[in-house]
Amino acid sequence: MRPQEAEQRLLALELFGMRFGLDRMRRLMTTLGHPERAFESVHVVGTNGKSSTTRMIAAILARHGLRTGAYLSPHLLGFNERVRVDDHDITPQQFADAIARVLRAAERVNRSSAEDDPVTQFELLTAAAYSELAAQAVEVAVIEAGLGGRYDATNVIPSKVQVLTSVSLEHTRWLGPTVTAIAREKLDVVQPGATLVLGADMHADALAVACEVAGERGVRIVQAPADPHAAVGALGTFQRRNFALARTAAEVFLDALGLGALDEAAVAAAAAGVRVPGRLQAAGREPLTLLDGAHNPAGIAALAESLPEIVAAARSGDGRVVAVVSILEDKDAAGMLAALAPHLDAVVLTASRNPRTLPPPTLGSLLEQLAPGIVIHHEIVPEPHAALRRARTLAGPAGVVVATGSLYLIADLLHDEAVAGARRASML
Repeated sequence: MRPQEAEQRLLALELFGMRFGLDRMRRLMTTLGHPERAFESVHVVGTNGKSSTTRMIAAILARHGLRTGAYLSPHLLGFNERVRVDDHDITPQQFADAIARVLRAAERVNRSSAEDDPVTQFELLTAAAYSELAAQAVEVAVIEAGLGGRYDATNVIPSKVQVLTSVSLEHTRWLGPTVTAIAREKLDVVQPGATLVLGADMHADALAVACEVAGERGVRIVQAPADPHAAVGALGTFQRRNFALARTAAEVFLDALGLGALDEAAVAAAAAGVRVPGRLQAAGREPLTLLDGAHNPAGIAALAESLPEIVAAARSGDGRVVAVVSILEDKDAAGMLAALAPHLDAVVLTASRNPRTLPPPTLGSLLEQLAPGIVIHHEIVPEPHAALRRARTLAGPAGVVVATGSLYLIADLLHDEAVAGARRASML
């Protein structure tokens, strides 16, 4: 199977939508010979910070001499980005081969299922990831959950360590209307007798649920500090907190398997080297241009917290701080704009290619309805690449530009040849 065919087969499955339950996934694992049991695993759940923390844990463990894999979502340019081995994406052909293996297994599962209950796209992706990680003989895989935890397709691994990054309101239609309800869904991944590692700034309601679950399942809780005790190369104060969490999770994992203490030189190397595509990713200079996929109020708040430090280091003279913004219709656009606007001199409103993108004029109306003190100059440029060019002009060579609001916007911008080149350079 060629990579293009694998992608087409996956995209066709989107027509079936999202259906909760682990029965299909468990039958897939049985049919494939249980690849999820071929390696040790760390399971990462939470609202924000999952991808960054997953990459960071994997980077630390790899630098301790373990053959390490990672499963991430979503991807920006290609499905193969979701599966990594020892700090490298697997190749598109390796991913296509894994999809081909799992499609054969899915056909067998579907034959024994109701006609309206076939294997979903995310289940196929997750099964392919587990199959390839097993084929690559990784010793440990760091697995990022998709949506929630209880019925997420990733929740078939026998992990010894689980990590909760943060909990805030998201996907309330599926996960529940409160932080408590959402935390319960996410923390169902906790295994009896395991260790649960919590982020430093955990919501009080989520912390209460964690303590309750730990008591029920005989689980030890370890809460990470905010200080990573290392120089983190990835931009953003939130990335320092994410690395502190990753460091703690790696330490707990090594201890659980009797593999010794953390090697500080290995931790420092991981901290300096790890980068997260689409999270304050540098994509240009003069003005400094950053791509950040924050797509909910908590993510935007983390971005806004980081901006003053970044701007102070980068801006000079009469440079301006300008954002390019696109937001999906199911997000709290007003909350996101209210959190971001006070840190900006101007906003260029645009639209990603996702059909659920809010029209830029709607975003403009929301900006105009905000309190007078934070209403700022805004323009509408519907095409993302043109919007980015306009923002760079508004900022001036001494300014700062950040594109944010949706990972779909970041993916659209990365498909531009010039920005894609910057992405590759930023990974060095």
